[in-house]
This record gives sequence, C-alpha cells and structure tokens, in this order.
Amino acid sequence: QVHLVESGGGLVQAGGSLRLSCAASERTFGSDSAGWFRQAPGKEREFVAAINWSGYRTEYADSVKGRFTISRDNAKNTVFLQMNSLKPEDTAVYYCAGSGAGILVVAAHGYDYWGQGTQVTVSS
Repeated sequence: QVHLVESGGGLVQAGGSLRLSCAASERTFGSDSAGWFRQAPGKEREFVAAINWSGYRTEYADSVKGRFTISRDNAKNTVFLQMNSLKPEDTAVYYCAGSGAGILVVAAHGYDYWGQGTQVTVSS
C-alpha cells in the first residue's frame, strides 16, 4: 500500500501563491496517475487537477484553470500543485491521491489511495 503525505499548506492572502507537495512512500507511485482534490467545510470533495504517470498529460477543474499547475518528479516520488492567484473560495483541505488505472482520473472513486490532507486558507 502506497502512503501519501501532503505538505505546503498554510494561510495566504488573496492573490498569493502556495506550492503543495505530495510525497509517496513507494517508487511504484511513479507508474500511477495522481490527482489533487479539495474539500471545503460543508461541501463535497471536488476534483482540482490530475496528471498521468509520465507527467505529459494533465487535467484541471474549470475553477482553477490558468491559476493552478500540477506536476511531478518521479525520481523523488512526488507530485506538486502550484497554486497562484489564490482566492478565498480556494480555502479547503487539499488531498493528494493515486490511481493505478493507467489513465487520467477525475472522479474521486477512481483513486486507490489517499493522503491525509493539508489545509489551505486564503484570506480576503
């Protein structure tokens, strides 16, 4: 079982930037697709971004396109989420997930393992 640990969350003012990291315990993570999801208080967990195993294919939610960038470094078993131009509505717990499906996955149920999450708070 692959374990994921997110880091990089915190408190930032609107318009600011944060870079989230997701470190995996196993090198097999480099063969899996990965994604970021978020969940705000009282809301459902929602898709943010996904990346395939090689990093050449990505997918984004409309709400973050042009502001967030997902990337990965398979040599370090790590996936990143660069978040720019942050808005108060981006406030949520951000989760990293991995999928052995071999394709880009945007649905939460398509992921096989999850991290514990990291809090991102954007003040206005």
